[in-house]
Amino acid sequence: MVDSVLAAERTPEIEQPWAELGLKHDEYLQIRRILGRRPTGCELAMYSVMWSEHCSYKSSKTHLKRFTDLPAETVRGPLLAGMGDQAGVVDIGDGWAVTFKVESHNHPSYVEPYQGAATGVGGIVRDILAMGARPIAVMDSLRFGALNAPDTARVMPGVVGGVAGYGNCLGLPNIGGEVVFHSSYSGNPLVNALCVGVLRHEDLKSAAATGPGNKVILYGAATGGDGIGGASVLASETFNGSEPTKRPSVQVGDPFLEKLLIECTLELFAADVILAIQDFGAAGLSCATSELAASGSSGMYVNLDAVVLRDSTLAPEEILMSESQERMMAVVAPEDVDQFLAICAKWDVGAAVVGEVIEGDRLLIDWQGERVVDVDPKTVADQSPTYHRPVTRPSWTDWVQADGAAKLPRPVGGSEIAQQLIAIATSEHVSDRSWVTNQYDRFVRGNSAFAQPENAGMVRIDETTGLGIALAVDCNARFTYLDPYRGAQVSLAEAYRNVCVTGAEPVAITDCLNFGSPEDPEIMWQFVETINGLVAGCKELGTPVTGGNVSFYNTTGELAILPTPLVGMLGVIDDVADRIPHGFNSGGDLIYLLGATGEELDGSIWAEVVHSHLGGRPPVVDFDHHRDLNDFFQAASKTRLLASAHDLADGGLGMALLEACFRKQLGAEITLPGDVFMALFSESTGRVLVSCSAEQAPALEALARVYELPLTHLGKVLDDPHLFVTDQFSLDLSPLHLAWRSTIPEAMS
Repeated sequence: MVDSVLAAERTPEIEQPWAELGLKHDEYLQIRRILGRRPTGCELAMYSVMWSEHCSYKSSKTHLKRFTDLPAETVRGPLLAGMGDQAGVVDIGDGWAVTFKVESHNHPSYVEPYQGAATGVGGIVRDILAMGARPIAVMDSLRFGALNAPDTARVMPGVVGGVAGYGNCLGLPNIGGEVVFHSSYSGNPLVNALCVGVLRHEDLKSAAATGPGNKVILYGAATGGDGIGGASVLASETFNGSEPTKRPSVQVGDPFLEKLLIECTLELFAADVILAIQDFGAAGLSCATSELAASGSSGMYVNLDAVVLRDSTLAPEEILMSESQERMMAVVAPEDVDQFLAICAKWDVGAAVVGEVIEGDRLLIDWQGERVVDVDPKTVADQSPTYHRPVTRPSWTDWVQADGAAKLPRPVGGSEIAQQLIAIATSEHVSDRSWVTNQYDRFVRGNSAFAQPENAGMVRIDETTGLGIALAVDCNARFTYLDPYRGAQVSLAEAYRNVCVTGAEPVAITDCLNFGSPEDPEIMWQFVETINGLVAGCKELGTPVTGGNVSFYNTTGELAILPTPLVGMLGVIDDVADRIPHGFNSGGDLIYLLGATGEELDGSIWAEVVHSHLGGRPPVVDFDHHRDLNDFFQAASKTRLLASAHDLADGGLGMALLEACFRKQLGAEITLPGDVFMALFSESTGRVLVSCSAEQAPALEALARVYELPLTHLGKVLDDPHLFVTDQFSLDLSPLHLAWRSTIPEAMS
């Protein structure tokens, strides 16, 4: 018997499984008040997924409003779309716009690593497509438990395989990212996927259903039973540490179908037969219908009997909750329907008219001749509960911050310094990531100017002018754990530097805020302080937040992950031919350090690797200095002044020197002023290792004076792969390079 609206009105006493669907009792009562009756089973399904933490941001949206205080424009032009849209869109000049966004797929990637990661890539690609853009590149930030932990060997290969398998099949280059190991991510890996797309200004699309009589078309894959309840159940709860039990909640992806869907959609855009478009992600049909109708301030009628199913036994609630991948919904004028369907048929993409836009403000859904949904779509999509969660500064913060690295034993003499540098270089924290990145196609489509292991990924947009974009994703979760405000700013500044040292101008960010349970007041304090730090930092740098994602409930048992606010920074470069690589170029070039080094070892990789220590306070970011750095690199790029530039972050100057040497198997001879240990291992922010030819050295020194940047001459690049530190030590870099490259492959073998 169908649980229709009429039946719901007549049987108010029927018990309903609101708790099993992730709703709180007061939320269920609120739904009843909104409807003036009990919900039907289909309505309950819709509200449960759309009011889940993952979809509604009910614990975070009151704090995310702070990002709207930031200017809605960049140094390059206005935001064409921002927070609240499917993805942010940035004007980059010459009529071009770029849309980019990062989202999480954390819990599904623990339950089913390959499909969880693969569908995370597929979902973010469709977000970009739905803005009217052609997706042109992807990136990812991956975090796992300790490298030698048993579950890392299960999760990591599957996650990397899923990212690679889906992105490679789509023909999208993977141009950068992170791979981080820490015990807090055991049982709760983080898979944050970013996609960037390009469009002309006039091609921007909306997700607002308007015009009564216009048809609603569902196209792409048939709807199946995979992913049912994925958003509300998987991503909005804490794992209990037991074996995964929700495997059916993980979606199954088909990248070959998505590739057809992309090309089909782009041809539909070119034919101008789409009035509004929405991708299917979390909450599936529930999301697409309610958000399209709510955004357009119109009503909508949908007949579930018209939805093409892979499983004919699906109940109407399951059809509404299914998160089957590779699906989109479009609003189309009646006179354009035949052309729309013909284009879909050309690309072998299934399509069906499932409803139409109607007068009024109701979302009406029928199944087998019965009305199973009759709601105001705004109450589903826009009026979820807003929680003002308690916020409490953790009592342990004071003693953790007081437990700084100053007390830790330091190496005595050059030989011991060298041994500690070797230990750091071969540790899981900074060793070579090519075991991961070599599984990705980084240069497909032929426009990748930079990819891993460069400071940032870079893609050419315009073949005529060389106009391009650079992207970096960064987060220092160790620092955020010690001080969320400062730590978030360190991550923001690192992403900013990674973009600007390539010669690109940073313009805007997207973010993915990964935290533990919002029901824990101490976790909420970390979250609020992080947002405060990001807002203050973005104001200083002039980089608006275009949108992003919040991922809560990243907790296994009593263990929450380190607070992990990922920052994705977008930059624009007028000509990719002016880009600056990170590795030393040739013997005889002179080596310099831009920026000042302080005694800042708290939370450093040195403290982690050598002493297994995490305590103290993160460095303070000087944003004025960072703006000067950006101006310096803009000028240096346009005049082709530098042979290389490498941002200093994890591992400090020591690791930057090694990585710059490893790139072309060169060496370096340097003299370090002052405390050699501190010079090599401090993680003071705002520093960049640069090199130039001897002929360019006077111009480099003069440019640094113009921007009042500290510049220290360290030495020169050697053709021989050795590192010589005057009066301290020398290292043969060939065996160290091999050991640095072997850490992850040996663990994964």
